[in-house]
Amino acid sequence: MAQRILVVDDEANIVVSLEFLLKRAGFEVAVASEGEAALAALASFGPQLVLLDVMMPGKSGFEICQAIRELPEGRGIKILMLTAKGRASDVSKGLALGADAFIVKPFSTRDLLEQIARLLGNAP
Repeated sequence: MAQRILVVDDEANIVVSLEFLLKRAGFEVAVASEGEAALAALASFGPQLVLLDVMMPGKSGFEICQAIRELPEGRGIKILMLTAKGRASDVSKGLALGADAFIVKPFSTRDLLEQIARLLGNAP
């Protein structure tokens, strides 16, 4: 059974690219463009990993990260935050709220896939 990744980002071009890349790499992929849809997808899709943008309308990625960690089923889910905000304070805040890793936009697809493999325990 393929591992499941939930992509949460409000930028359609990034979502399409990530969805294509991840499916090609053998993952099952679901997408959400905002916080409430992301939280609903957690229950229905059951991802092992969430790729989470920080800056989104409504709930920020930080708020979604915190909400995931407060759910009993959310404790075992890996969270990889994707952000254009790469300041140390942003990274510290995300890690404090429960993120497992950060990747700053723009990012290399190779680096992203390596980080995903590491988080999911698939690293060579």
